[in-house]
Formats: sequence, C-alpha cells, structure tokens
Amino acid sequence: MTAHQESDAAYSALATADPVMASIVSRVGEPDPFEFPDDGRTADDPFAGMVLHILSQQISMKVAITLYDRLSHTLGGTPTAEHLLRMSPDELRALGTSHAKAKYLLDLAARVVGGDLVFSELNGLSDDEATAVLTQVKGVGPWSAEMFLIHQLMRPDVLPAGDLGIRLAVQRAYSLDVTPTITEVRERGEVWRPHRTYAAALLWRSLKAL
Repeated sequence: MTAHQESDAAYSALATADPVMASIVSRVGEPDPFEFPDDGRTADDPFAGMVLHILSQQISMKVAITLYDRLSHTLGGTPTAEHLLRMSPDELRALGTSHAKAKYLLDLAARVVGGDLVFSELNGLSDDEATAVLTQVKGVGPWSAEMFLIHQLMRPDVLPAGDLGIRLAVQRAYSLDVTPTITEVRERGEVWRPHRTYAAALLWRSLKAL
C-alpha cells in the first residue's frame, strides 16, 4: 500500500468511526499528518529535528526556525551533537534561546555523543518505549517526544493530548462548554485508534480553517 493509499484508508476509517471526524474531513480535506513545517531544514536528520522541537517549545514555529537558522549559521551547517557541544550555554543564549533551552540542547548533544541516545535504535521501539527514551533528555517532555514520533519517526497512532491546539480544536469540534483536560482528550481519542496521528492532523487543520 502506498503512502497515499494508507492516508486515504486512515481518514476513511476515522470518518466511519466518528461523525465529527467525518465532518472535519469534508471541510478541511486530508492533510499530510507527518509534514514538518521546517522547509526541509531537518530532513532525514533526527538530531536536527529534535533540536528544532526543543527550540519550538512554547513559542511559534516561525520564531523557532529563526533560532534554528541562527544556530545553523553559527555552526556552519546543520547542527550536529559534536559541534553543538563546543558551544557554551552563554553562546547559545546569545542566539536568543532561553537559559533552560540552552541546557536542554547541550544535554541532548551530550547524550548523543555519549551513546546514551541512539536515534536509529528508536525505529525498533514501540511508541511508549521510544517516548520513555526521549524523555530522559532534560527538557524533553511528552509533547516534544510526541512531535518527534510524528514528524521524524512517522508513527500513525500518536495523540498529543496535552497540546493546547488539540484541546481547543476538540472543544470547538465537539461543541464543549469548556476546554477538555488531557485525560478527556485521550478518552475521546480512543475511538480514533489506530489512526490518532491523522486525527491530530485534522484537529490542527480545523483551527486554521476557522
């Protein structure tokens, strides 16, 4: 089955399982759930991808990409763990990163150089196992790990229930009086298995279609 056929099948299954999802599909189409809006900067480079995910925590992707480009320019190309470790926290902060994110990036680089984190090994792990490995990095919580699973590992059944955009989209799509909790989103998302990444893509796209 081609990627296009898999996507069609996933969205068809979601529409059958949940009338609200069917309505969203008819309104916004079938977005590519694995698309990473970085214009190819981190293509096929999991370390660079995680660097960008860390930088994008609690800020817009546009700002995160600006910070990433500054870092790439300083390092003379796509960030590598070895080159990043040569920078000090103060040098990273001078590029516009927060003190916390500077520490997170250096911890990520140290774990990769030390062999504690081997990105290629994640391919053989389950979603939960891969998340457990990734969240050992300082500053990498469930959201950053889930973004990595979606955009770098292309896992089809990941629901970032803690993402505020997802929670707001669920509130609007299901006409809820209040924004649902993380637990409530997860409970509602049980019907979307095993295509929760596709459901997340629909929910994010629905916010843009308002």
